[in-house]
Amino acid sequence: MPESTLSPPEVSAPEVIDLVVVGDCNPDVLVLGDDVTPTFGQQEKLVPSMSLVVGGSASITAVAAARLGLSVALVAAVGDDPAGQFMLDQMAREGVGADAVAVRGDTPTGMTVALSSGGDRAILTALGAVGSLTAADIPAALLGRARHVHISSYFLLEDSLGPGLATVMATAQAAGATVSLDTNWDPSGRWGRADDRLAAALARADLLLPNEAEAVRLSGEPDLAAAVPVLTAAGCRLVVKLGARGALCADGTRRHRVSVPPVVPVDTTGAGDCFNAGLIAGLLQGLALPEAAALGCAAGALSTRAPGGTGSCPDLSSALALAGTAAVTTPSPSAPASPSG
Repeated sequence: MPESTLSPPEVSAPEVIDLVVVGDCNPDVLVLGDDVTPTFGQQEKLVPSMSLVVGGSASITAVAAARLGLSVALVAAVGDDPAGQFMLDQMAREGVGADAVAVRGDTPTGMTVALSSGGDRAILTALGAVGSLTAADIPAALLGRARHVHISSYFLLEDSLGPGLATVMATAQAAGATVSLDTNWDPSGRWGRADDRLAAALARADLLLPNEAEAVRLSGEPDLAAAVPVLTAAGCRLVVKLGARGALCADGTRRHRVSVPPVVPVDTTGAGDCFNAGLIAGLLQGLALPEAAALGCAAGALSTRAPGGTGSCPDLSSALALAGTAAVTTPSPSAPASPSG
């Protein structure tokens, strides 16, 4: 019998995804003005601006990363309602893959009201479906295709995702991905001290991305200088966001302060999330941690030029241009980690 000349069908390898973001997906009702403090007693107050925009730290990071040129997929949970459809439509418009966003038929989409006045904000959030995301909702196949996995808003998902998060992170790392964690603020004020779920996640993280206030509370220390060695004790790299003052990078015993020239902010909503996107994009391009942090500072700064977390997320060329003007310094061991400014 003659030997067959037929070739077996080619099986294409799964497409690699630069970034998988896991966390919250909800609209923000953004209220802007010099005086946005409500007055009770059935008094009506006029404000200059109110808009419905992309909210949720994970969603903002995903959009910002997509605008920087990364291929991005989002894992989150929304309700089967107009607010959830709004978020899915926005992700599609921005090129963020949302096939892994779970749609809950029995739970409304989470919502946030952000009252923004100058450089400060007050935030009211109804969790809705946000707090229903579990490890079982995260496709292992998706983790296996990712170059980097970013976990956002841990404390909003603590009860649902927390029990399985360390395993999710280990699965991603076993497939070759690096993993970052941004806990964001803890509305409960417990900061993970009630159980060992957060400690397990922190022990697995390759990169921890708190802001200054969060870093201090996560560590249980009185200030940032004392917090840094506590947070890096497990071996992860740490980048602390310092707002307009830039960022502090800690990698082993190495410390760097990074800042870019200031911009005039319109609204700081989502600036830290855009910073995360820029930093991750820089690391995936092979930049060293301080240079990647400079790209993060640039992305975060440029994002404040318009209302909303994604209103002015920059493209890569704009972010690189500002990052190219960054100042990178090495603090002396005796210098405070976070001077006032």
